[in-house]
Amino acid sequence: MQPIFRRSMNMHRTSFFLTVLVITSGLLVALPAQAQFKLVKISKDSFQNPDSQHKSEVEPDTFAWGNTIVSTFQVARIYGGGGADLGFSTSTDGGNTWTQGYLPGLTDNYKGGLYVAASDASVAYDAKHGVWLISSLPISNTGVDVGVSRSTDGLHWDAPILVDRSGGDDKNWIVCDNTSTSPFYGNCYTEWDSSSALMSTSTDGGQTWGAAKAPADRNWGIGGQPLVQPSGKVVVPIAGDSGMIVFNSTDGGVSWSNTTLISSVSSHGEAGGLRSANLPTAEIDKAGRIYVVWSDCRFRKSCSTNDLVMSTSKNGTKWTAPVRIPIDDTGSTVDHFIPGLGVDPKTKGAAAHLTLAYYYYPVSACGSNCELDVGFTTSQDGGKTWTAGQQLAGPMKLSWLPNTFSGLMVADYISTSYVKGNPFAVFAVAKAPSGGLLNEAMYTTTTPLLASSNVSRFSSRGERPVPNAKSDHPYVRFHDVERQGPPEKENKETE
Repeated sequence: MQPIFRRSMNMHRTSFFLTVLVITSGLLVALPAQAQFKLVKISKDSFQNPDSQHKSEVEPDTFAWGNTIVSTFQVARIYGGGGADLGFSTSTDGGNTWTQGYLPGLTDNYKGGLYVAASDASVAYDAKHGVWLISSLPISNTGVDVGVSRSTDGLHWDAPILVDRSGGDDKNWIVCDNTSTSPFYGNCYTEWDSSSALMSTSTDGGQTWGAAKAPADRNWGIGGQPLVQPSGKVVVPIAGDSGMIVFNSTDGGVSWSNTTLISSVSSHGEAGGLRSANLPTAEIDKAGRIYVVWSDCRFRKSCSTNDLVMSTSKNGTKWTAPVRIPIDDTGSTVDHFIPGLGVDPKTKGAAAHLTLAYYYYPVSACGSNCELDVGFTTSQDGGKTWTAGQQLAGPMKLSWLPNTFSGLMVADYISTSYVKGNPFAVFAVAKAPSGGLLNEAMYTTTTPLLASSNVSRFSSRGERPVPNAKSDHPYVRFHDVERQGPPEKENKETE
């Protein structure tokens, strides 16, 4: 592990300090962003295994508790699925400094692991047992399992504990019940999909896990993000064949309900061969209201671009009609996708604070000349109004990204978390390759993603979907991990 960034309150001094560190370490980099935001590189790929596309990092998740933020992600992406290992970068001082490392005992690339790759990092904290948990998909040459790595400080990690070893698993997520008054306080729940959505429960800080259980109707879904309400009810928004669907448990994971529909989805297919799965991002406020965001073209003529839309629920059963998040107007050419929502867990209802990071193309119809950016918007009133979209990173050329069996990749999901009222997003940023290697790594901002009180805010109230809106591409089930070799061209490039 190595500490890799310290933030100074004196921004001029910080810029000088970072410049010196860039020269001496080759790791610390501060990138200019719009307005007051600067970016800092918080991790790097130092592996040299021949089957990865170095130097690359993709697909982060984050979680915050107290002063600590843990981010986790794939390192050294492999064409056929996963990375050489999962990495982490942790701040124990509210985003001032970050320390990076890799999960031990997970893959054969680092400290005695048995698997050839790992994918789909997701992180949670169990307050009752005082333990951090990173959920993973350990990948062998014959299949994909579900594992969990444990840490008491977010810096030192144990070898993974297997949750499921059936070999046919995909797209996992993890959450813990941290409400001390909940009847299931200390339960942790991990979700993944196989022939159906599946859930497993731990009551001992992730040391042991119960048998996999499906929703009562055994419906399939992918990219579920379970959330726990203060009552202990677990709600799992997930992408299904019919759109965004949801199921729940009210008995601590003993049983799970049928799936029901949150909303249908109409989506625009991203140009340029970019991998974009249109999975939900979901968070919860202090009162238990759930916010689910995804990409949708229902407010655009001819499904020309995707907006980010949001549906909310107080009980996980009845959901509001999706509303457009007004990042820009409906006449714009901007295409928005791969969102990562954060909700301040100390706020609620009409005063809930939300921050949404996302990727976007400034021009949706960009053919083979697409420019990829990262942006964000924020709301201080539970999503009633939002700031205009603001650029954080880019433009990036798609040729700077690692390739996968389902497209060029930055992520299937990204993440935003609040630490003591301050939102930080973590996301992959790519720069021009050098020396035959990529140059893609995890970044965050040196200051939290806060907007001034006098900044303009916008509402989409009164907007209606375009009549008969529908996707501009055929629906195909997204599958994340396939153990297959790269096409011949990629084999030549990595040799």
